Amino acid sequence: MDGEDERLRRWRLVLGGTAEGTLDGADARMDAALTALYDDGQERRGAGLGASAPRVARWLGDIREYFPAGVVQVMQKDAIERLDLTRLLLEPEMLEAVEPDVHLVGTLLSLSRLMPERALESARAVVRTVVRDLEARLTRRTLTAVSGALDRSARTHRPRRAAEVDWDRTIRANLRNYLPERKTVVPSRLVGYARGQRAVQREVVLAVDQSGSMAASVVYAGVFAAVLASMRSLKTSFVAFDTAVADLTDRLRDPVEVLFGTQLGGGTDINRAVAYCQNLVTRPADTIFLLISDLYEGGPREEMLRRIAAMTASGVQVIVLLALSDEGAPRYDHDNAAALAAMGVPAFACTPDAFPGLMAAAIERRSYDQGRISVSGR
Repeated sequence: MDGEDERLRRWRLVLGGTAEGTLDGADARMDAALTALYDDGQERRGAGLGASAPRVARWLGDIREYFPAGVVQVMQKDAIERLDLTRLLLEPEMLEAVEPDVHLVGTLLSLSRLMPERALESARAVVRTVVRDLEARLTRRTLTAVSGALDRSARTHRPRRAAEVDWDRTIRANLRNYLPERKTVVPSRLVGYARGQRAVQREVVLAVDQSGSMAASVVYAGVFAAVLASMRSLKTSFVAFDTAVADLTDRLRDPVEVLFGTQLGGGTDINRAVAYCQNLVTRPADTIFLLISDLYEGGPREEMLRRIAAMTASGVQVIVLLALSDEGAPRYDHDNAAALAAMGVPAFACTPDAFPGLMAAAIERRSYDQGRISVSGR
């Protein structure tokens, strides 16, 4: 096919049924798949997906055949939102036809308590596939970043005995003080191991908002919490909340179980969640509290702000993530974000790829800018 023919073909695909000439073969099926989802006049011509499970299953098969995975995921998400296909996702045949992704997992988790057992088994398989992919993408980076930060934070620059000196790091830190005539390094700064280092160096408490807009954040937070819980140097707690609080810490060995312990789509009582998490803190100066929420508070706002202020005053490092997702700057409560910023609590959105660096910076108590999604506190 020469360049002119390819351009004509592409224009026909863009214009669909209004184009001069006809589409055939794969192009016709691609056009039909797009028309069924996006053409506002589809019902008039009988081209829509309707509520027929077999028709939707064929459509899902077509888009997986003719479009790349990233496009398939967007089309699936649009179909669920535009055509209200959530009911059909309760059928195992549907779940076997879809392309697994984070957004689909969020939808399945919100439906999990409505699913019959057979469909629930299929849903678990879909969720496990997505979790496995996320772990492959994020686990090593997270372990490396957090372990390095813990190692650096455990060192001391005032070792009192020779046995406490890390000679390898001390020599490297003082190479500028090398004396050629004596063939030696003069150590003006000692780097040592922390004395009496405790097995648990930091406590991490994650509190995750389960409201419907936070679905992707819940998925990523569950995976990251499981990774952090695998580290002996951290004591990790995971709390999911809406108007009630669910402590899922005992499920952290399996992130799929964590996710199915959540209940997406409820209201929001941030104050109740913060109150519960306050009771989990045993070593304030060594604790990182991550509140993952869009800050739309349905509970007593002033009490919530007072609790967070009390946590920071006690030495807890509080960080608010307005979203933990790839989606960009989210909708959030600007007044609450501004109030938190005024008390020195950062509130910003964060991409999953940037989360390991964020945790490393938090452990070392340094500022962190990379990977934030810019938001305004006003």
